[in-house]
Amino acid sequence: MFSDATIEQVNDAMIQSGKAFKTYSKSSLEQRASLMRAIATEIEALGDALIEVTMRETNLPEARLKGERGRTMYQLTSYADACEKGDWLEARICTALPDKVPARPDIRKMLVPLGPVVVFGSSNFPYAYSTAGGDTASALAAGCTVVVKAHPAHPETSAMVAGAISKALTTMEMSQDIFIHLNGASHAVGEALVKHEQAKAVGFTGSFTGGMALFKWANQRKEPIPVFAEMGSVNPVFLLEEKLSSDPAGIAKMYADSISLGVGQFCTNPGIIIGIDSAALQAFISFLGEKMDAITVGKMLHQGIADAYVQKAATILQHADVSIVSSSVDAASLLAPRPIIASVSATAFLENPSLKEEVFGPFSLVVVCNSAEEMKAVAAAMDGQLTSTIMATENEALANTEIIDLVAEKCGRIIMNGVPTGVEVCYAMQHGGPFPASTDPRFTSVGPDAIKRFARPMSFQNYPDALLPDELKSENPLMIHRIIE
Repeated sequence: MFSDATIEQVNDAMIQSGKAFKTYSKSSLEQRASLMRAIATEIEALGDALIEVTMRETNLPEARLKGERGRTMYQLTSYADACEKGDWLEARICTALPDKVPARPDIRKMLVPLGPVVVFGSSNFPYAYSTAGGDTASALAAGCTVVVKAHPAHPETSAMVAGAISKALTTMEMSQDIFIHLNGASHAVGEALVKHEQAKAVGFTGSFTGGMALFKWANQRKEPIPVFAEMGSVNPVFLLEEKLSSDPAGIAKMYADSISLGVGQFCTNPGIIIGIDSAALQAFISFLGEKMDAITVGKMLHQGIADAYVQKAATILQHADVSIVSSSVDAASLLAPRPIIASVSATAFLENPSLKEEVFGPFSLVVVCNSAEEMKAVAAAMDGQLTSTIMATENEALANTEIIDLVAEKCGRIIMNGVPTGVEVCYAMQHGGPFPASTDPRFTSVGPDAIKRFARPMSFQNYPDALLPDELKSENPLMIHRIIE
């Protein structure tokens, strides 16, 4: 039903996107915001038909999908508000100083759109990180045209959402080439999109393997382009003893719920938990195993993800030093595998780098340290993460700043006494982290600041006021926030 785009179709789409960019990049902030609000309205108008299709394609439950659809519409409307507000433009004005030696000219700077953006939909968020998700919303807000490659795990869902975007463009009397939708299960389609000369940036949420393939293609071009890839994370949790001793059962329940949330299919799933050996830690491990055993999870997104979960979990469990705490995989139903908790000594963990790898699903490995020094060694050995969590009392936190500093060096979001699952869409959210969590830790893929990924700074020197963009004109007709020197 959904055939891969041909190379000719990819080429035509990118050329048309490039032509549309020349006009759309000059659209006003108000026009872009109105388009994004119109898209949210059209997605809502799809009603239950969209939910039913996505349930069939992804195994995700109705309540989860309705919540995600609401989040997607909120992303579109909140980014639209941020687009109009204009803070993301980082407008700067340094007026002329003719008496300065040498004289300073009038210099004004703002962010301007990069160009056509290629967006790759994700499998685990069919709305919020896919066709009309955060990357598409950010790019449209920045003034960029978008070419989306639908995720092959939910092509009908993607097509329905693309239809809503097309309808919104018609309502707004804008070019249909501002947003172009393509299918492509083959790597050839993705490579052709990234390597096309009209592509100026890439947005991606998915696996490390997929993100790195896009990153390499982008850097093989004559003109390398930025790839903003969010590639997952094990999101380590560091348990300090005083906090853990206060309620090991309660903390275990909190983490069992987080690990199994959405069948563990979140990039913020807490995949590694680190603690110092004690009666409290052993009690926590026992409680965690019991609570995970009592959880019945739903089906995974598709058979490929379920198979990968079984294989990767089995690989870790085959290590001689790894012990299973909870039930093993339910071989009778691979689409609904059992949640797994395992444990390993810090010594063995540090000696086996493969134990640091993400297992995408309801899996977590507890690393048992002999001392605070060993916990520091584990923190130092961790790769870049989207999130890291510290479970500690205030006094413990103040007494363990060295560990906390080590943890903070390796993540984009550090959490105190909470769980990493749940990514709030707001200005202060940082969803991205040091490599390999993402390809560029300076940016977030969630929140209005995500718009900045698809824009570049440009200075205007000695420009007549009439020729300046409205954002930089002296009278500030848009009434946006600017820094003036």
